[in-house]
Amino acid sequence: MKSGLARGRLGVFAVTAQVMAAAAPLTVIAGGATGGFAIAQQRGVPIAYIAVAVILGIFALPYVAVARQLPNAGAFYVYVTAGLGRTMGAVTAFLAVLAYNAMQVGLYGGLGYEASKFMATFLHQDVEWWACALAAWLVVAVFGLLRVDFSARLLAVLLIAEVAISVAFAVVQVSHPYQGQVSFETLSPSRLLEGSAGVMATIAVAGFVGFENTTVFAEETRNARRTVPLATFIALTVIGLLYGACAWAMTVATGPDNIVAQASAEGTNLIFALAGGFLPSFVITLGHLLFVTSLFAALLSFHNTSNRYFYAMGRDGMLPAVFGRTAQRTKSPFAASLLQSGIALIVILGYAIAGLDPYTQLFFWITASAGLGVLALMVLTSVAMLAYFVRQRSRRRRAENTAELIRGVPGPAGATRSTADQISVWRGLICPALAAVLLAGIGWQTVANFHLLLGVDPDNMLRWYFPASLAVFGLLGAVVALVLKLARPAAYERIGNGVTRPSRRGAR
Repeated sequence: MKSGLARGRLGVFAVTAQVMAAAAPLTVIAGGATGGFAIAQQRGVPIAYIAVAVILGIFALPYVAVARQLPNAGAFYVYVTAGLGRTMGAVTAFLAVLAYNAMQVGLYGGLGYEASKFMATFLHQDVEWWACALAAWLVVAVFGLLRVDFSARLLAVLLIAEVAISVAFAVVQVSHPYQGQVSFETLSPSRLLEGSAGVMATIAVAGFVGFENTTVFAEETRNARRTVPLATFIALTVIGLLYGACAWAMTVATGPDNIVAQASAEGTNLIFALAGGFLPSFVITLGHLLFVTSLFAALLSFHNTSNRYFYAMGRDGMLPAVFGRTAQRTKSPFAASLLQSGIALIVILGYAIAGLDPYTQLFFWITASAGLGVLALMVLTSVAMLAYFVRQRSRRRRAENTAELIRGVPGPAGATRSTADQISVWRGLICPALAAVLLAGIGWQTVANFHLLLGVDPDNMLRWYFPASLAVFGLLGAVVALVLKLARPAAYERIGNGVTRPSRRGAR
């Protein structure tokens, strides 16, 4: 093995497929949107998805600008290091591995449950959830050791299929409206002013988790400066429109006044029930199968994300160096991938042996907690980006002032034309500040309503355990940074800077 991810393996479509698969569109539409109607007890879920897409677009503008300057598999953690220093970078790194590993292992509960149900319903075979989960685990573990473009091709196929079936169901629902009346009421911006708008926003944000991972693959893309921004905004736009349109289509088929009751009664089966009377039975069966493969695609995508964070931390000295190396032939983060697979295997076996509920206690609880972790990462990164761009503008002004004091002598090379200095006030200052405020507001609502996401009573202490785990891991990151600073200063200096930045073209 030797260090270094493969350069130039992924283009715009491949990166887009990776991150859209992580968002799991069919899973969000069937489960997230219906859950949003049922939990929030409001009909404004469609406009909530669109509003959240706009907020995340504000976040993405400075996010991809930083990624163009700092292409690194560490993504969030590298950007926070650049803006807020190495200790906060280490805090972010540990939060990231917790959040993305929790998201990945939590999905095994959902996949195992849904695959077992599919086998019993359509194939009349009784298979335990953990057996289905272990079968998926084996496939994901193998793909994690192969070239990253192999995963991208598989994810692209699965993604196209699930998006196609989602659109087909939506078309059927809109073409058969309740009482013959197509209503746009649930797309009204006034729905965002309802009392439970914060709950709707919280659930909507969870559906977008994964879109931000375009930057994780920056080192492996062709022309990262072009690929990462394009893939990010394509994924965000398509996901936002798809979620909003499909959630709205359900309200058209049920009628706006009935969507909350039917979503509460039908759950994830609602989109299949609404289309069932108008499509051949094999299409409905295919939809249920693609629901399962949607979860698998998300598993594989988050596996690739998680192991790259482990890889970046190993390369930068926060984990043993073996995790910062890649296989010579495939250029995959071999040891990091095995570590992530080992964690997932322990969780699956632990839940199976303990007899815990895979759907509620593994899928819902753990992925909800992971979503909160990713939201915290976005808030931290927004603040860091603001600090980073403020510092860049300050350096530019100092360089220009120095040049003016020495008449006839130009400032330092690139002082007036660096990429960072050319970032607009809107993208470099207003957007990160606005994103920090908006995302922090959603984060506050998430914590305040976390018991609803977990399905427990407001006074149940379980609602605080998962948010507290984020604080514990953040503290662990700070401790690791302090130990490195005192015992291994050279390793401390590498935090967030463990890779030589590629050329501006990003092609080699």
